[in-house]
Amino acid sequence: MPPLRRAHVKAMNKILIGANLSLLVLFPLAWAAPLMRAGLLPLFGLTEVSVLSGLRALWQGGEWALALLVALFALVAPMAKTVLLALIHLSHAPARLLPAVQVMGKLAMADIFLIAVYITLAKGLTVGRVETAWGLWLFTACVLASLTISILTARRLRG
Repeated sequence: MPPLRRAHVKAMNKILIGANLSLLVLFPLAWAAPLMRAGLLPLFGLTEVSVLSGLRALWQGGEWALALLVALFALVAPMAKTVLLALIHLSHAPARLLPAVQVMGKLAMADIFLIAVYITLAKGLTVGRVETAWGLWLFTACVLASLTISILTARRLRG
């Protein structure tokens, strides 16, 4: 491999590793960030809803199965994917685990779909009001960044 190509590959590896490791901080921040603001009437203040507050409300409301599913999609799958991808990047896990990483990424994308459905349903109600908040954008960006990192990693490992 020519020296210039080798330098490019090393630089790309460092960027992928750094971007992936940054998700270990950004995902938990996105879980606590407000996904939306919701309220019953326009006259009253809006309550901020985050992934964590939503999980707490589901659990306290007796919706344990749904709370566990959302926790799996929103918390476990993205973090497991990020950690496994970091291990692959650092050569502490075999590259053959990459398909498992991609499955975990699809689970995380399912969570964004669920959030979008909930917001769409809530906006259809005429009694209340729902506004998207910056945490939804952060969480979506984290999931899409993770997806991009795993695609680029797969391409890098293939050759």
